[in-house]
Amino acid sequence: MYDLTGFQRDLLYVVAGLDDPHGLAIEGEPEDYYKKEIHHGRLYPDLNILVERGLIQKSQQDQRTKEYSTTRRGIREIEARTEWEAEYIDHDG
Repeated sequence: MYDLTGFQRDLLYVVAGLDDPHGLAIEGEPEDYYKKEIHHGRLYPDLNILVERGLIQKSQQDQRTKEYSTTRRGIREIEARTEWEAEYIDHDG
């Protein structure tokens, strides 16, 4: 995960956290976080990078809708990142 951009890492977390991770639902989450519109020309190439790296997988929900899910490798990467962050961040306040 160290070689992902911050935006790609955020997308991985969003895909892992959504109940129905399809394109428009994924797009809305970073827009809320970043407080700006995320264009398809940025979103889908970064999702494809995550697919190519084996962190998420893509399937066709219907003719127009792509659905994404986190792979086992993606979950392991999130867990490893969380453990690494915990070494440096006091979560108990």
